[in-house]
Amino acid sequence: MIPEFIGRLPVLAPLDPLDESALIKILTEPKNALTRQYAKFFEMEGAEIEFAPSALSAIAHMAMARDTGARGLRSIVEQVMLDVLYELPELEHKGKFVVTEDVVKGLKPLFDQMPENTKMSA
Repeated sequence: MIPEFIGRLPVLAPLDPLDESALIKILTEPKNALTRQYAKFFEMEGAEIEFAPSALSAIAHMAMARDTGARGLRSIVEQVMLDVLYELPELEHKGKFVVTEDVVKGLKPLFDQMPENTKMSA
């Protein structure tokens, strides 16, 4: 058959939802995985980042709870890392930062303190 014609046929295929281990593999294994992208960004800023296994698990659970699967992973990680992306270039003491489950859940900031020049006074 003609490929252009076949492309116009609507095809619906039910898929099984991804489990936690599959979502974690998506976060870590591909050449351009999200965790590797953030590691490269931190490296360019003179710092290191590590995602703890509990953090990866929490991100996967959030994606499953939202029923977004792999497509939702990027938005979840971006939400977690949003403040970090603004604060990192201004940090004086850059080192190794570990993203934990508490950081993913918003219970603890990745950076213990904001840089002095970005603190807001009351």
